[in-house]
Amino acid sequence: MLQAKKVRRSKAVTSDRRKPSAMRDSDYAALAQFRYQIRSFLAFSERAAGEQGLTPTQHQALLGIKGFVRPGPASVGDVARFLLIRHHSAVELIDRLAKLGLVSRVADPDDARRVHLKLTKKGEQKLQALSRKNLEELRRAASPALSRLLKSFGESGEA
Repeated sequence: MLQAKKVRRSKAVTSDRRKPSAMRDSDYAALAQFRYQIRSFLAFSERAAGEQGLTPTQHQALLGIKGFVRPGPASVGDVARFLLIRHHSAVELIDRLAKLGLVSRVADPDDARRVHLKLTKKGEQKLQALSRKNLEELRRAASPALSRLLKSFGESGEA
């Protein structure tokens, strides 16, 4: 038992010696600017979704169904993981998307308990229109600003 205490103490002393480097004003400025750019892009994306008659969450669900899945069709569980929501909330969201004619459910031929999600033609069209707008905005405003910010993060860590 005495040796265990000595080991714990030596680990504590060792970890005390590794102090994190001090934050500089430029680090705080870069982080603040980075968060601002993210919020600005999200606000743009949310407005664009509204113009298409969708909530931001509905837009994200369509994007997740189309682009965030591993090989194979998306499931309700995949949507829940992508959106960081509970399964039952994802079910309700998918119900609303299906009611709008944007998503269809297809039974898994190998597992009757599993349901695959597929964008309808209308869902594909809405997602494509929104994705084009979002990519244009990223190229126009966010991408250059984020590139500069990411570069400044790398520079601030070299001191």
